[in-house]
Amino acid sequence: MSSFTTISSDKLARLIGTANAPALIDVRTEEDFAADRRLIPGSIKLSHDNVPDWGAAFAGRTAIVSCLRGAKLAQGTAAWLRQLGVAAETLDGGFEAWKEAKLPLLDTRKLPPRDAKGRTVWVTRARPKVDRIACPWLIRRFVDPNAVFLFVAPSEVVPVGERFNAAPFDIENVFWSHRGELCTFDVMIEEFGIATPALLRLATLVRGADTARPDLAPEAPGLLAASLGLSRMYDDDLEQLEAGMLLYDAFYRWCRDATGETHNWPTNKVKA
Repeated sequence: MSSFTTISSDKLARLIGTANAPALIDVRTEEDFAADRRLIPGSIKLSHDNVPDWGAAFAGRTAIVSCLRGAKLAQGTAAWLRQLGVAAETLDGGFEAWKEAKLPLLDTRKLPPRDAKGRTVWVTRARPKVDRIACPWLIRRFVDPNAVFLFVAPSEVVPVGERFNAAPFDIENVFWSHRGELCTFDVMIEEFGIATPALLRLATLVRGADTARPDLAPEAPGLLAASLGLSRMYDDDLEQLEAGMLLYDAFYRWCRDATGETHNWPTNKVKA
């Protein structure tokens, strides 16, 4: 039975990918995780054993905790988090309920190695425009909310990746790059297994803007114009990325919730 400390899979799915999404914490046992190494998109895998040690980092935030079936591990972890000042709920039915609802699950086998702080690290060319802002947005919102992005000279992307254990993306001859008519954003959605109607619609916009195909969607030229405008407004790539997060938050919400909405200025009636 649901209570004020639980949330349904359907309601959680509406929060994932949005700017105000809660922290998602997966506390399945190592045995349960080994049986299915996928994660609810945007989740962090942590152990219930030492929640007093890591829980304080979420103080003042909202968190959703899931275990295999939403029982003792999730309930106990959430209770501990509330002791530490976290507004913590549990996922009703846990990971199994999410899976039974046929909601997207992140393929963790495709994730690059994590650093000492548990973050994935990515590297790409400096002065981003479309794909190199869209992909970090996708990663932060659906893959790893704590991901780190390094922007370097084009010739140094691969060497920096090797020296700093960072995954190169959106350059030629690497795994995370364009494939045929698909741009890197498309590839990440496909490889991570997180396709939804809204993300696929957004991917069409990104592809149209990134590959000079405005015919793919009428909104693609607008995304390109906004992206080029941001690149002129910011000299610092990380500042541009932060501004771009808001841009893609807005386009994602349009793709998910507002494609049927129109804005018509009232027509003035002429008196006879």
